[in-house]
Amino acid sequence: MTFTNRSLTRRNLFTATAALSATALVGGTAHATGATRHSWPTRLQLPGGWRPEGITLGHGPHAYVGSLAHGDLYRVSLATGRGRVVPTGLGSAHPTAGLKSDRYGRLFVSGATSGELRTVDARTGEVERIVPVGGAFVNDVILTPGAAWFTDSFKAVLYRLELGPRNVPGEAVTVPLGGDWEQGTDFTGNGIARTPDGSALLVVNAFADGGRLMRVDPRTGLARAVDLGDARIPNGDGILLLGRTLYVVQQFQNRVDVFRLNAAGTRGSLVTVIQHEGFRIPTAAAAWGDRLYLPNARFDVAEPTADTDYDVVAVAQI
Repeated sequence: MTFTNRSLTRRNLFTATAALSATALVGGTAHATGATRHSWPTRLQLPGGWRPEGITLGHGPHAYVGSLAHGDLYRVSLATGRGRVVPTGLGSAHPTAGLKSDRYGRLFVSGATSGELRTVDARTGEVERIVPVGGAFVNDVILTPGAAWFTDSFKAVLYRLELGPRNVPGEAVTVPLGGDWEQGTDFTGNGIARTPDGSALLVVNAFADGGRLMRVDPRTGLARAVDLGDARIPNGDGILLLGRTLYVVQQFQNRVDVFRLNAAGTRGSLVTVIQHEGFRIPTAAAAWGDRLYLPNARFDVAEPTADTDYDVVAVAQI
C-alpha cells in the first residue's frame, strides 16, 4: 500500500485510542542459544481483538506481546504456542505499543497515546511505575547501559529514562532531535536501536526524503541520515539489530528489509528482503535462536472487533 493509506489508517488509530510499537545486550530480544527446534510452531495465536504492535522476548522461552486496544500483555510460549494474559492493562486510555524486557524481569513499555512510559514486573504483571512525559504517541523503546530510550511519532524528540543499578528507573528527560531530522505532520519517528558499536542510536524517520534511517547522537540529539544508498524505508516500523545486521520491518509492504551496517552505523547496504505469506502488516521483530518473531498488526482492518484474528509469525533469520 502507499504511505498515504498507512498514514490514514494510523491516524484513525491515533484518534480512536485518544478517545477511549535489539539484541540481548540492549533489551533481551535476541538469544544466541543455538538453532530453534523445528517442531516449534511458526504461528502464535493471540486473543481475538488483541491489536498487537510491539513484541519482546523473555526467558522460558516466551514472548510478550502488547495490545493497543487495552494495554494488556500476552505471554506466549515459543515452544508450545500456549499463552495467557498478564494482568498489566490499565484500560483503553493506556495502550501498549513498543516494549523491551531486561535481564532483571522488568518490561519497559511505550504508552502510545497515553503520553507515558511504564515499567512492569514481567513475573507478576504489576505496573511498577508510570512516567508521564507529555508524549503525543510514545512508540518504541530500546535499552542501553544506563538508560531506556523512547521514540515519539508525532514529536521531534526522544525520551531518555535514566536507569540505576539493576535498571531501576529514575528521571525522564526529553531530548530534542535536530540536524537532518525532519518532522512530518503524521507518523514520523518510529523504531529505535543502537549502532553496532554502541556509540549512537538508530531511529526510523518515515517522512524525511521518502523514509530514512537516522543516526542520533544520544548526548545532543543531533541526527544524521544513514547512507543506505538508494534504499528508502517509507513504511519502516520496528527495527532489530543483530551484530551488524539490521532488520527493518516495513509494515504495509509486508516485508522485512535486511541491511548490513558498518560499525559506527553511518552507512549500510541492502542485503535482502524477507517476505512471507503469513505477513499481515507486521510492526516489530524479536529474535530467538535462528528465528524472527513478528506480530501482525493488521492496520488494514478499519474497525477491529473483539473477534478480529491476530497472531505472531516466525520466519528464518538471514
